[in-house]
Amino acid sequence: MQDLFDVRSKVVAITGGAGILCGTMAQALAQAGARICIMDFDGQRAEKLAKEITDKGGSAIAVKTDVLDRAQVEAAAENCMKVFGYVDCLVNGAGGNKKEATTSESLPFFDIPAEAIRWVFDLNLLGTVLPSQVFGRYMAQQGHGVIINISSMNAFRPLTRIPAYSAAKAAVSNFTQWLAVHMAQNYSPNIRVNAIAPGFFLTEQNRFLLTDQQTGQLTARGKAIIDHTPMARFGQPEELVGTLLWLISKASAFVTGVVVPVDGGFNAFSGV
Repeated sequence: MQDLFDVRSKVVAITGGAGILCGTMAQALAQAGARICIMDFDGQRAEKLAKEITDKGGSAIAVKTDVLDRAQVEAAAENCMKVFGYVDCLVNGAGGNKKEATTSESLPFFDIPAEAIRWVFDLNLLGTVLPSQVFGRYMAQQGHGVIINISSMNAFRPLTRIPAYSAAKAAVSNFTQWLAVHMAQNYSPNIRVNAIAPGFFLTEQNRFLLTDQQTGQLTARGKAIIDHTPMARFGQPEELVGTLLWLISKASAFVTGVVVPVDGGFNAFSGV
């Protein structure tokens, strides 16, 4: 059974790898014996995380990467290949929302600027597609690999106030299914593509919507989410790790093209 979930010596590249959720993934995978390429727009934060991992005996490198710049993604992939020699898995963790694309009393839907919507779409969808193209080419050449995208609860049912983010994450889920079929049929059935759809975890992107900046108390939106989550709490970043290990390892060898909710029951609850 231990061999079934073994990720020792696997090389995992993670975009957005220094963020709250993906940083936790990087640390957990390193502890499990994987070798990690941390790709993040914030190079200093990536370097800090890589050092934390190596100081604890793990193996990690950091590469400053803008996932919307193909040349930077290609350079990061080349760096990963140079250091580790191959890549087993790509986790597309870069993504997020922004206030300017979020409706409010002062910003009705009709006035959301096109550039804000474009920013959210580019970061979440194009920021998933470009790394998949670059790292997917290496996987096609070697005949195996795993791509894991990060979708969202918003992909199943759009939430109020975040039209661009909901639509972009729905596109990520759709792209996950498309790419799973494409890679298996055209290159190798040993290249698998899946996605994780986290429920509600407090991150830098959503904290301003779910908690009050001054008091730290739940906003009305935050309370509504808890009320509609049967487990009655936000998720902890560590609670994504089990699903991640399953999708990377041979325990999920016959699983491709799925989007796995890790959501405390939110998606299953009708509200009644």
